[in-house]
Amino acid sequence: MKNKILIENQYKRTRLFEKENVNYLVRVLKRFNTVPKINNINIITSERKPDLFKIIPNKSIKIGSSLLDKPVLALIYLRYGMEWQLWYKALGEDKSDTILCDLAALQVTQIFYNLLPKEDKEKLKNLDCFLIDMINKNEDLNTKNLPKYKNLQDFHRSNNTNPVNKESWKPILDNLAKPTEYLLMSGGDLRLNIDEFELLNKYGCRPFPRPEAFTFASSTATSVSNYAFDKTDKVRSILIQNSLKKGFKIATLEFSELLKNNLRKSLTIDDACQIIFSPSGTDSSLQIAAITQIISKKEITHVLVASDETGSGIPTALKGRHFENTTALDYPVKKGDNIKGFREIDLIEIPLRDENGALKSSDLLDTEVFSAISKTHELGRHVVLHAMDQSKLGYQSPSEEMIQKLQTLDKLSIQIIVDGSQLRLDPNDIQNYLNKGYIVTITGSKYFTGPPYCGALIVPKSVSESINSVKNTIPEGLTDYYHHSDWPTSWLCSRDLSDGFNYGSYMRWNAAIVEMDRYFKTPILYRNLGIEMFCNFVEDAIKDASFLEPLFGDEKKINTYNNEEFGLRNIRTIFPFFILKNNEVLTNDKVKKLYLLLNSDISDEFSESSLEIIRLAAQKCHIGQAVDVKYGNDIQSAVLRISLGARVISESWVNRDISIFFRNIEMQMDQITVIIKKIELILKEIL
Repeated sequence: MKNKILIENQYKRTRLFEKENVNYLVRVLKRFNTVPKINNINIITSERKPDLFKIIPNKSIKIGSSLLDKPVLALIYLRYGMEWQLWYKALGEDKSDTILCDLAALQVTQIFYNLLPKEDKEKLKNLDCFLIDMINKNEDLNTKNLPKYKNLQDFHRSNNTNPVNKESWKPILDNLAKPTEYLLMSGGDLRLNIDEFELLNKYGCRPFPRPEAFTFASSTATSVSNYAFDKTDKVRSILIQNSLKKGFKIATLEFSELLKNNLRKSLTIDDACQIIFSPSGTDSSLQIAAITQIISKKEITHVLVASDETGSGIPTALKGRHFENTTALDYPVKKGDNIKGFREIDLIEIPLRDENGALKSSDLLDTEVFSAISKTHELGRHVVLHAMDQSKLGYQSPSEEMIQKLQTLDKLSIQIIVDGSQLRLDPNDIQNYLNKGYIVTITGSKYFTGPPYCGALIVPKSVSESINSVKNTIPEGLTDYYHHSDWPTSWLCSRDLSDGFNYGSYMRWNAAIVEMDRYFKTPILYRNLGIEMFCNFVEDAIKDASFLEPLFGDEKKINTYNNEEFGLRNIRTIFPFFILKNNEVLTNDKVKKLYLLLNSDISDEFSESSLEIIRLAAQKCHIGQAVDVKYGNDIQSAVLRISLGARVISESWVNRDISIFFRNIEMQMDQITVIIKKIELILKEIL
């Protein structure tokens, strides 16, 4: 069956297609991809009844031309109608509870309205419209209130034979009567919130697709793709159906376990390994801190390698302290305070760069790490070594040879954690780490371009058995951070966690796993050739631009990129660079300003220029956020990053056609050229 979300009967050039309306209509309809796609539901327009809005259950939505003349208003009505149809289908054979459809559709539409840009809301301000009036009242929705709004039932005129707000509906409405884009920005922290003008979060991306932007920001974060968004939206509708059929708790537990199994399958991880979901890489560090003190009764020292290229909150989390002022479950806490139940620990930070900003050699880093572990071992403490593979600028440390050398230390008590948060690893790399007994931290939001804030720990069988063999409980303060379903439900230590569910985390992971699956569908030979082709071009393009100075080329100092075997961890896929003007490096403030301008339409600044320049200025280009790095030994600057992401490959592999595959990669290489040209334009004309 085909998805039908067609606006029919609109082939005549009505007032809707007058020149001044077309551009605005197109901009509004770009958000139509956030409206659920439901099989066999047609949208039919009516000129004969211009004020009509009618829902024909399971069949269609009829909308009058006067509503379509106001594109934002039409979008609100269509969002309501499609949501109502989604819940109506979910009711199954018994259609007596249509009041649930009214409740859910209105709640979703209220949230959808709140997520509109400020400019769109202004268009709705002075309209005399029943639905907009209801949305603005923002009342607590229940069946006692709804009789006041009989017009809702007039939209569909279905007989609601059971006007009772069932208790079982509450968790379903609370968790699933929300737009998919809202779920994708929930269950994290304030950094996922979006501004009211461009709808961008702190990472410069959206919780719904942004196809108009050139995007090579996988070292930081990426807007969700159309493909992953649609798949995740479909999952929401399936969860609604399953929750109404089986009950919310059972349906959600099944979904959580399905996600973990799908992640194992995507990365070909051994079934005996356990997975812990977390909202972010920093949350994963907090989970590591908890696991460590469950396993060992000794005093603990964490040795954090690449401390200057990890998340800023990670050292705080490893100490068992709050790293933000709210938790992912929205509990208020005080940043820096101890979390209840954590013991005191020591933390040794080993940065990749020295005090002058120079990158240390691999040998020097190995020496520092071995020395720190040896001294800690002499004190009789348990060591947790956090190895980096790869950092935000693409480095790895310590070397495998140094880790092997640790075996010379007699009766060393150690747990090795591999920070693979960028997930620039092949499945065999992950399994090799797990086979050695290492815990691996990953995210689905970096290389694989899932929405920001989906982290996980992969725990090898040997460590899982150690955790489950002791009767220690997790620190009680973690109940403010995680639910039981986030952790392995078989572990005794996690049973004190709450029975709730972090749907934001689940939906983000669903989108990330969708990206993993389609990436791995590209045959490995073409995948590897495409990666080499793209990365070679980016490297050359940066080196050829006189106003860019690459911060790469010294790989032998600190990683294994010279390995002859092909693999994501053996080639450079993150390309950081300084920006120069008149042969002087930009200050970090100017780099950050350029980053924002690059990701914006700045064509208004060039209204008197040629059409080519206006188009270049209008193009939104999203690349990796600025990272503060010293230029030379004394100038504080910052680098930006262009990075390979999985979508460069997966979105190029179409219809199993090799020639199209390489041509599509070439088109993305052309986008790199545009990005560099826009940097040059900003340098010359604005900064």
